[in-house]
Amino acid sequence: MNIKTAITASLLILSQAISGMTHAALPDPGLHVEKGRTALVITDPQNDFLSPKGVTWGVVGKSVTANNTVENIETLLKSAKANGIPVFISPHYYFPHDHGWQFEGALEKLMHNIGMFDRKDALSVEGFEGSGADWLERYKPYIEDGKTVVTSPHKVYGPETNDLVLQLRKRGIDKVILAGMSANLCTESHMRELIEQGFEVAVVEDATAAAQVEEGDGYAAALVNFRYIANTVWTTKEAAQAIRGN
Repeated sequence: MNIKTAITASLLILSQAISGMTHAALPDPGLHVEKGRTALVITDPQNDFLSPKGVTWGVVGKSVTANNTVENIETLLKSAKANGIPVFISPHYYFPHDHGWQFEGALEKLMHNIGMFDRKDALSVEGFEGSGADWLERYKPYIEDGKTVVTSPHKVYGPETNDLVLQLRKRGIDKVILAGMSANLCTESHMRELIEQGFEVAVVEDATAAAQVEEGDGYAAALVNFRYIANTVWTTKEAAQAIRGN
């Protein structure tokens, strides 16, 4: 068995083990949605991840389709807006100066090579409309309503490189419903950092997705860590019910 096959097999075993756990084996602390203290955070709701024309669709498309991710993110946005839950978007952008980095991780290098999330200028939106870095068109009414907080871009995976935590703290938020792309990269990294920063976090497992490549299934890997680390893991239906208060 080669290393890639071994990794894939291990992830499958872990995923199945988590799915079969009872609450007695691993507790579910839960998260109580309280208006004024709770926000919806969406990572990277952008064309390069979620549109069939996006540069990553070849590796994330199956997972996005299987999870109904596009529709589920929209359900969360709609539910939050209808029930007075503030929405925060943590986007991923690369400007020309970011391509001058002298070293990168594996996926950073890939993203730079394929022009993922590229924008022409940090101070201009020239060429942004409809680009891979732009929001999925169906999300624009929710994001561009003058009320949604769009943070500065994160540059790797987590919010350590942007102002998300500051923006949440400045609004008295200490509970986060988390969704977006992609599961084992930006979404998981945001979960980890928010937990470390003292937030309660509920991850919405079917409002995310991940790449499926030879080295393994990123979505299966993320599910294991969501269950281990987050305060709770919800489906979109459960999250929408919690937002409505029933």
